Amino acid sequence: MAVDDEKALAIAYQVLEYVEQLQISAKAPEIPKLFADDLRFVKYHENSVKLRNVINAFAKGDLSVAISTKGFVAGACKALQANLRHMTWVIQQIEGGDYSQRIDFLGDFSKSFNNMAVKLKTTIDDLQQKEEALTALAVSLQEEAKRRSAALVELKKSEQRFKMLADYDSLTNLLNRRAFFSYAEMKVENANSLKQPCCVCLLDVDHFKIFNDTYGHVEGDRALQHVAHICQRNLRQTDIMGRYGGEEFIILLSMGEEQSYETVERLRQAMEENPFLLKNDETTSLTASFGIAVILPGEKSDHANKLRLAIAQADAALYIAKAGGRNRLYLAPPNTATAEGGNRLGLTPPEKQATTSTETIKTV
Repeated sequence: MAVDDEKALAIAYQVLEYVEQLQISAKAPEIPKLFADDLRFVKYHENSVKLRNVINAFAKGDLSVAISTKGFVAGACKALQANLRHMTWVIQQIEGGDYSQRIDFLGDFSKSFNNMAVKLKTTIDDLQQKEEALTALAVSLQEEAKRRSAALVELKKSEQRFKMLADYDSLTNLLNRRAFFSYAEMKVENANSLKQPCCVCLLDVDHFKIFNDTYGHVEGDRALQHVAHICQRNLRQTDIMGRYGGEEFIILLSMGEEQSYETVERLRQAMEENPFLLKNDETTSLTASFGIAVILPGEKSDHANKLRLAIAQADAALYIAKAGGRNRLYLAPPNTATAEGGNRLGLTPPEKQATTSTETIKTV
């Protein structure tokens, strides 16, 4: 090989080594000294370094770098940059909810990307439908909860109404006979546990049959309401009152003999001092007779039976009050009750009472 040929080959190897370093080296190589003053080589070097920087920027996701060189490689880089920018825009559109966007410049990647967009749209649509269904279900459940809450309120009101009907007399709004006995038994048991006395009082409106025959049953009903109102106004909240039957009422007083006597006397006076106002604006006198029996505390016993015996004793005292002229009260002496009732309870009739009557039975 001639010397000139060997020299030319050595120069070609330098160029090849330079080009190879442009392709594989992380740092751009220096221009060979042989070509340091060659303007075309220097320009080639500058353009090559610029393309390296562009490709490196693309690899890092930076699509903002400007491509100022010309030629096929530069043109290909510009096309890639434009496509990547378009793909970024498409992804942004999909992110914003536009699932109709597609790309077609990356072969299999484009197909996969477009399929992903279709499936994503389908999934989002399904989720929206489910969300709408869940929202409708939530609204329906809220409405159902409101209906049930309203129904529960009505049910409680109904329960209260039924309890009122079950426990209270519809005319006077007092406890009915059954409910009175239920509450009174508990009161007697509680008083016994506290070793305190209590008293039962029976009240009978005087000459009520004559009143009904004279003024009619409508006025008779109003008269019973009048009696109930006066009594409740003069009783404590701890005392309970019920309608015993017809024109008879029953009261359990949570107090002893002396206090009960004073309380019932106050009821009698209130009845006497508050005449009944008829519908024609006339007034008529309404009085009542009262029988009282005390229930003394003792050992544990049948409280229901204790109450029944006291009521029988109060009934006998009431009989004496009525026989003695009505509009009065009698307090039966304690511990005289038996299961017999009436005058067989050992209470002394008024006409046979001696000077000791005030010690055993008090009269008005």
